[in-house]
Amino acid sequence: MTDTTNQAPRENAEKDPSQWVTGDEPMTGAQRSYLHTLAQEAGAEVPEDATKAQASELIDELQGRTGRGE
Repeated sequence: MTDTTNQAPRENAEKDPSQWVTGDEPMTGAQRSYLHTLAQEAGAEVPEDATKAQASELIDELQGRTGRGE
């Protein structure tokens, strides 16, 4: 029998951005860059002061609008 108590889960659990420990920090450079790409395609504006959590939610929304998230 193999002991698996110390192994990481095989699936990546998705956590609601509002529950992120670092969700209130400014969005990352990667988020900013991708958001600007999506926003340009969707004809949307990107708030420059968005937090990581807000950026993640906006990415999800814009991916849906542009068809990039599928």
